[in-house]
Amino acid sequence: MNIKQAKTEIANTLRAYLAKDAQGNYLIPTIRQRPVLLMGPPGVGKTQIMEQVAAEMRVGLVAYSITHHTRQSAVGLPFIENRTYDGETHAVTLYTMSEILASVYELMEKTGLRQGMLFLDEINCVSETLAPMMLQFLQCKTFGNQALPEGWIIVAAGNPPEYNKSVRDFDVVTLDRVKRIDVEQDYGVWKEYALRKGLHGAVLSYLDIKKNNFYRVETTVDGLSFATARGWEDLSELLIAYETLGIEAGREVIEQYIQFPSIAKDFANYLALYYKYARTYHVEDILKGAWEPFTVTELRAAPFDEKLSVMGLVYARLAEEARAARKQDALTAQLHASLTAVRNAIEGGAEPLSALREQLLLRQQATRQAKEAHWQDKESKGLSAAELQTLEGYLHALEKEAPADSDAMDMLRVLFSKQVEERSALSEQAGACLDHAFAFLEETFGDSQEMVIFVTEITAGYDTSWFVENFGCDAYFRHNRELLFDDTSRRIREEISQARRTAL
Repeated sequence: MNIKQAKTEIANTLRAYLAKDAQGNYLIPTIRQRPVLLMGPPGVGKTQIMEQVAAEMRVGLVAYSITHHTRQSAVGLPFIENRTYDGETHAVTLYTMSEILASVYELMEKTGLRQGMLFLDEINCVSETLAPMMLQFLQCKTFGNQALPEGWIIVAAGNPPEYNKSVRDFDVVTLDRVKRIDVEQDYGVWKEYALRKGLHGAVLSYLDIKKNNFYRVETTVDGLSFATARGWEDLSELLIAYETLGIEAGREVIEQYIQFPSIAKDFANYLALYYKYARTYHVEDILKGAWEPFTVTELRAAPFDEKLSVMGLVYARLAEEARAARKQDALTAQLHASLTAVRNAIEGGAEPLSALREQLLLRQQATRQAKEAHWQDKESKGLSAAELQTLEGYLHALEKEAPADSDAMDMLRVLFSKQVEERSALSEQAGACLDHAFAFLEETFGDSQEMVIFVTEITAGYDTSWFVENFGCDAYFRHNRELLFDDTSRRIREEISQARRTAL
């Protein structure tokens, strides 16, 4: 299955393992809760989906790359304890708690979470001395005499032998005690993730044209060559940072991430063209509605790949505008919820400053728990930081002005109105850019396949589809209705044709 299906299966397994009956007993006894074994090529996203499942289901996550552990750190160290049996004292060898299991208990102490997932990466690359203990752990959920707490499930991941020469084969006894999920790379699923994360437009538009270059691993006379999903994502982060700093990424830099020479060279050439198209077609002018007539003529006559690249540039900028509006909307909604809680506390008799301090403390605690539990990605960390900074600003403003209790909430409303105004400004700006983009493409392509591709990208994009759903876009809805009508007409014609063939 693809990585998206694997994520759903892990989430469903977690729900099933944690479900209890009316008496509080697990529906599936702990001994029958098989560890999940994810097997798939490197860099396909196995670690990322674990973080996503933990965040979405609000459970703890402890992750380890098992290749970094020795027998002592994984199992614990031996120590001697005297015990009395039948009146005689005997020296007994016991073991300290495993570092891995101790990390689970530490997370429970820090976050208060009693349920979670222990993720062991590269499980089939363990050292020879550790292999028997890891197999015991998969089979029995124990290291030595220490067991994984109830409410925690094991998810392990490994690479097939064709991708890693140091892997160890599991025996039938072990494989018969795990729930195995084989994961395959899938560009369409990865693109959904990439659009959600806001990866660089050049990476996405290039892979749309050269899908076969998304994931390739080959062994040649010159050694191992590979391009992976992880490599493309990390390269995207670098390109965005380099652009911010005014640094150019050449082929040598790209090869540090895409370690498949011919693909790295091809993408380097494409990236140079991508930047050239941005300058040639003046994408910023297009989004402002100020394009020149020759821009339309030049793009209309361009090769199809060039048209796709320019549309990719336009889409990437629209996604940035929509993303800014979405982030501000999320911040505004979270601040509104916090201020509503403050208002309710004041109406209940609390002093305004105390109510605001208490709400700030609650939000700080929630942020700290999310951080400890590994629930936050880059965007959610930014949202939490912005929310806390804004609430702290509100608190300082109240402390400085010291308004009467009856005026405190009015002052907070005024302060909050600045966030509402920023939300309106960003949504208006994104809407204008979207309208101008459609107007330019309509003038350039009319109702051609290029417009179909563009509307499809807007629909598939996380930020752009969110914006259209929440703020609308007349041009989008008009073209989408036309596409739906065309699809319906095509399906009806196919059904009539099929009926005629059947009748004959």
